[in-house]
Amino acid sequence: MATEAGVSRALFAKRFTAVMGRPPLTYLTESRMDDAEELLADTDHTVAHIARSVGYADPFGFSAAFKRHRGLSPTAFRAAAA
Repeated sequence: MATEAGVSRALFAKRFTAVMGRPPLTYLTESRMDDAEELLADTDHTVAHIARSVGYADPFGFSAAFKRHRGLSPTAFRAAAA
């Protein structure tokens, strides 16, 4: 995105943080977790499918990130949402 904006990565990150209130990677991770929550609650897709659909190549990495950010594993979140 920095290249598209014609600025350095550092400047892009600084401006993004000033406007959005959080760094780009934090924003991206939160957005992915929000999308994953919806998919876990509203579909019967597998965790691996959801991981791929929100941008993770590895379902184990996705599960670890989801648990770190939401406090529950994707499976536990789905069970609680049901």
